[in-house]
Amino acid sequence: MKLWLYHLCRLLLAGVFIYAGFLKGLDPVAFAGQVAAYKILPYAFNYFVAATLPFVEVLCGILLLLNQRVRPALLVLFGLNGVFMLALSSLLARGLEIDCGCFHPGGEAGAGTSPLMALVRDAGLMLVILTTWVLRQRQAQESPDE
Repeated sequence: MKLWLYHLCRLLLAGVFIYAGFLKGLDPVAFAGQVAAYKILPYAFNYFVAATLPFVEVLCGILLLLNQRVRPALLVLFGLNGVFMLALSSLLARGLEIDCGCFHPGGEAGAGTSPLMALVRDAGLMLVILTTWVLRQRQAQESPDE
């Protein structure tokens, strides 16, 4: 069993989502502006997403970091990442070239990530999420007493 790969993937995801959630949570108003730039949600929902998403990301990251409730955390991150990928695909289809707002919601000049690059990064994260899920399933099958 590739236990080291499971822990590496789990810790990588934990770090990414704790970091991203923390940065978004520092300035929820700026993050709401980034969400609004996608032009998908009604105005009030932009603030709701900006107020809740950082906490969900940090919570899932902490659960992964502590190796607790890993499967539920992975399911939530799988769903969120899927939604992120759909939103980025929507930007590309509509020809909008905005910063994704993933790791720098303040919108610093030159710090932006194009929708295509963010989509590629999210596809990589999705691969890590799925790898972690499969390895967690195998670990649970090999040691059912835990």
